[in-house]
Amino acid sequence: MVNTRVKLCGVELDNPVIPASGTFGYGQEFAELYDLNILGTFSFKGTTAAPRYGNATPRIAEYAGGLLNAVGLQNPGVDAVIEKELPAMAKFFHKSVMANVSGFSLEEYVEVASKLDGCEQVGWLEVNISCPNVHGGGMAFGTDPVAAGEVTAAVKEVCRKPVIVKLSPNVTDIAAIARACEENGADGVSLINTLLGMRIDLRRRRPLLANTTGGMSGPGVFPLALRMVYQVYEAVKIPIVGLGGVSTAEDVIEMMLAGATAVQVGSANLVDPWACEKIIRDLPAVMEKYRMENLTDIIGGAHG
Repeated sequence: MVNTRVKLCGVELDNPVIPASGTFGYGQEFAELYDLNILGTFSFKGTTAAPRYGNATPRIAEYAGGLLNAVGLQNPGVDAVIEKELPAMAKFFHKSVMANVSGFSLEEYVEVASKLDGCEQVGWLEVNISCPNVHGGGMAFGTDPVAAGEVTAAVKEVCRKPVIVKLSPNVTDIAAIARACEENGADGVSLINTLLGMRIDLRRRRPLLANTTGGMSGPGVFPLALRMVYQVYEAVKIPIVGLGGVSTAEDVIEMMLAGATAVQVGSANLVDPWACEKIIRDLPAVMEKYRMENLTDIIGGAHG
């Protein structure tokens, strides 16, 4: 009998599969399709201090290897999430949930994180310093080790729960950013967020997305994400949540061999809403195929 359990920042998960923020909303629509309690956990929609309506449309485009999105952190604001979304979530999801924290200033990150840290349902705070789809926030903090460290330290000062910092791949040295987060108290890191990309509408001869650029995700980015997880594993000692193009149980195993403790599934949920359910169902058979008994034992197994 295989064991799919892992521990993420001291909290045990039944399995390492986590739907990624921005692709799963607050779980309501997916809960109508299958029992979400089979998940390790899920990371809910990126949350800011005030409500955001997001970017203008069109804000979704396809490419051969996946999707481009420029949604722009659309969300009802942290107070509405606490008052409405979390109580609604408690009716169908009975595990700790991962709260994704977004912001446009150091003060906003601190405000949102401190409020969500006080919520019983929240098990981890995933601090997004890597969103490429908004101007003046997100990725602006995630491309500089000093700024990344400052956000991490400020959030850690007001939070009791584990803080996982979500890193941008739009940098020359992601390991340096990860080290800065670790040095400033991060309990873990998650990577990668989307890559900056664009498409052009041939008829209009203009960018297809209203935002001009958007975040590139899907199977086409998996090898790059895997490489970055591998590099960060060699640079830090804190747990890694690996994501970027994951769509199968085999991808989950690869991510864990590269160094991930848990694995997020993003745009695959938008293509197939049962994607995570299928991955969890397939995981034991894939483990048996490759003679793996405990998932914990394979973390970082590809390193010499």
